[in-house]
Amino acid sequence: MNRGVSIIEATIAPAADGWRLDRALADAVPTLSRERLKVLINAGHVSQDGLAVRDPSRKSRGGEAFAVAVPAPAPAHNEAQDIPLVVAFEDEHLIVVDKPAGLVVHPAAGNLDGTLVNALLHHCDGSLSGIGGVARPGIVHRIDKDTSGLMVAAKTDRAHEGLAKQFAAHTIDRRYRAIVGGRPVPPAGTVDAPLARSPHNRKKVAIVAGGKRAVTHYRTLELLREAALVECRLETGRTHQVRVHMASIGHALLGDPVYGRTKQAHKRVLETLDFRRQALHAARLGFIHPITSHALSFESVMPADMQELFSQLVV
Repeated sequence: MNRGVSIIEATIAPAADGWRLDRALADAVPTLSRERLKVLINAGHVSQDGLAVRDPSRKSRGGEAFAVAVPAPAPAHNEAQDIPLVVAFEDEHLIVVDKPAGLVVHPAAGNLDGTLVNALLHHCDGSLSGIGGVARPGIVHRIDKDTSGLMVAAKTDRAHEGLAKQFAAHTIDRRYRAIVGGRPVPPAGTVDAPLARSPHNRKKVAIVAGGKRAVTHYRTLELLREAALVECRLETGRTHQVRVHMASIGHALLGDPVYGRTKQAHKRVLETLDFRRQALHAARLGFIHPITSHALSFESVMPADMQELFSQLVV
């Protein structure tokens, strides 16, 4: 066996008799996605009785045994960095973290390191089986740099694929706590308005005819001084969705530097507290575990800065 290659022995289940080989192997090897297995088959990394099997579409038979040679994941281009993380849940398939405000999720121009991805590469050292053959965490959704709260990332191809399907099907339970200006009337409702990059400012998102459908369900949790604590449940998950949708109905998030129109009374409170971000926290995250099929749900209390802002605005 070549150094850096692990061999997985896989037996086709009776229920998979007659399936395509890539599909049957994906059923037998839960850590590898069907797409990853298709690549491995085409590359000659799957064998039967010592002979390479190179046709992912060939019919499989229940009880057949195969050896899957999985090359060690290539190192990620990003640097692993020892950045503290609050972990809400972790197993060999995925990790749920409670992201602090100020932490960028993914390296990009202007933020090449010091991100959540860099932190996960360090934290998960040795436990990432590789997404598409690369040792990296599978980021299936993001929250803004200055939004705090719960995020899930995959450690394996199969988990990444399963989570991505749930996000695409809008079956993930994502609920945010937001402190908004004014008191919503009615106190609960739905904003169904398509979002896209603003044609006037490419750095902003706007409600644009022909944009991607975006749906936010909101309800008022507590009335504050010319403000309110609101829960926003996302039916879709578009960039800046909560921020744009709440601003569109006249209740922009307090502290939002892009979409907010803060009243003078609130400005004084924000300045006194040195609160310099949108008052938005990803408070609840629920999904079906993509490997075990168990229903998982996580809650996160508002961080100290939002708790303090809330306390200052209590009537």
